[in-house]
Amino acid sequence: MYKVIFVCLGNICRSPTAEGVFRAQVERAGLSGQIEIDSAGTASWHIGKSPDTRAQAAAAARGYDLSSLRGRQVAVVDFSRFDFVLAMDEDNQANLLAICPSEHRHKVRLFLSFSEQWTGQAVPDPYYGGAEGFDQVLDMVEDASRGLLNTIRAEISRKA
Repeated sequence: MYKVIFVCLGNICRSPTAEGVFRAQVERAGLSGQIEIDSAGTASWHIGKSPDTRAQAAAAARGYDLSSLRGRQVAVVDFSRFDFVLAMDEDNQANLLAICPSEHRHKVRLFLSFSEQWTGQAVPDPYYGGAEGFDQVLDMVEDASRGLLNTIRAEISRKA
């Protein structure tokens, strides 16, 4: 079982979008029983709240349902629980590394390190912008999710 957690600031825009997109890709690949997926925020502002309505609408327009997701804050236990702790940007990566036990630091990466198109970039926070920002996030997340899935598939094949 591979365990993946996506992390942004509030866990209402980028990370739940990544969770929903990656979950759909994993399901289509028939790997739901082998990959566990979650999301969280580094801040506590939106604990228990649904994803932003604009994020949900943009995701729904592409066939992703985020409605059952609820915000939560990342916890120290997540570093031992998950194999991949994927930050949406450098600020959240720094926040994660600040609380991460040293033996798990290698798990904390930028999500777009799995992207073919946007490697080395951050997933921008669309919260204060318009609808086009949520579409851009989806473009980036779909691409990086494909790369992440390919990485995990290769690991599964290697261990088989």
